[in-house]
Amino acid sequence: MLIFAACLAIFVYGMVASMLGTINPGLAATFQLTNVQTGYIALAQGIGLVIASVSVGPLLDRRGKKVGLLLGLGLVTLSLLALANAASFAVIAVAMAVLGMGGGIIITGANALGSDVSESRRASVLNFLNVFVGLGGFATPFIAGNLLGGEPVRVAYTAAALTGATFLVHLFLRIAPPAAPPPGQKASAVFGVPILYVLATATFLYTACEFGVWNWLAKYLIVRGLPAATALNILSLGFALGLLLGRVIVVPVLIKIQPLTVTIASSLLMALTTFAILRTSAPALIGPLVFLAGVAMAPVFPTTIAVVADVFKERSGTAIGFTITCGFSGLVVSSPLIGWLAGPDPAGLGTGLLVLPVFSVALLAVNLVLRSKRRAALKAPSPSA
Repeated sequence: MLIFAACLAIFVYGMVASMLGTINPGLAATFQLTNVQTGYIALAQGIGLVIASVSVGPLLDRRGKKVGLLLGLGLVTLSLLALANAASFAVIAVAMAVLGMGGGIIITGANALGSDVSESRRASVLNFLNVFVGLGGFATPFIAGNLLGGEPVRVAYTAAALTGATFLVHLFLRIAPPAAPPPGQKASAVFGVPILYVLATATFLYTACEFGVWNWLAKYLIVRGLPAATALNILSLGFALGLLLGRVIVVPVLIKIQPLTVTIASSLLMALTTFAILRTSAPALIGPLVFLAGVAMAPVFPTTIAVVADVFKERSGTAIGFTITCGFSGLVVSSPLIGWLAGPDPAGLGTGLLVLPVFSVALLAVNLVLRSKRRAALKAPSPSA
């Protein structure tokens, strides 16, 4: 039952993650938005994600994961309805901020719920669970490009209906209430463990790269001369499908190979594939390279969250929430940074998107540090007051 609930919720988060990138071309055409304005919309979404994920961890530890998931699903439904009826740039920005808040609550709650399933195979379970991020991310641009004509209003209404149905399912699911924390333990104790900040840096860099692709890839491909439907299909059949299949492939791998060995290899491949996407002059190679970038990114986020849950046995909701908050700070930084570096000229996106390989190299360095620190952290007693 835990896996079923978490999979449904994480599918909705996948829709949220790919929403802006899917409707970005349509919004830009309807409201004459520049790259900088699109960057501000992404910033609003990122701020919402940060606010939600930083506050929801203690809520999950005190009130339970069901309460958090219902809150997140409700906010996503309302924000999508507002987005479908938006009439100005300001309304779009507010709706995206609320969408980000709902998404942040969902991703934190679903991963915390999934981490309770199996302690011995937590990395494999969380990678399986996050397959549904790829599935949701695949479905949104694919349906938008092939069935809904890329029309933002129709896309938002469709996603709102699916999220509302998921809310009703969760309303009747039985999810265990939170266990009482050990006597004398304070939630703030987790913030005294240095490895938490290294893990948070890893999620910051990774999320900056993933959302950089979600939010900007379709527009970049259109600027390069590809039709809008083709660009959305590359986002879905390339990147989202790569995320989905990559997480399926890595589930048995993580049973035999250390989690941080996988994330080190992934971050290296991220740097190589994202740089190749921006430098290839052959349109036929873009789709395969985007797919490989998705496969490379696939294990990083869920595997890092599994390491967080391994290190922080108690107050895991708070630790996971903080780590994901720092991850969403990567969205707050990267998407506006890409827009600012790109400037008003649409062709400047190639320069702005160089953020992706640069951040991937930085992620590689952080993962190397994490591998050297993790063993000592796991041997240390769990943080308490």
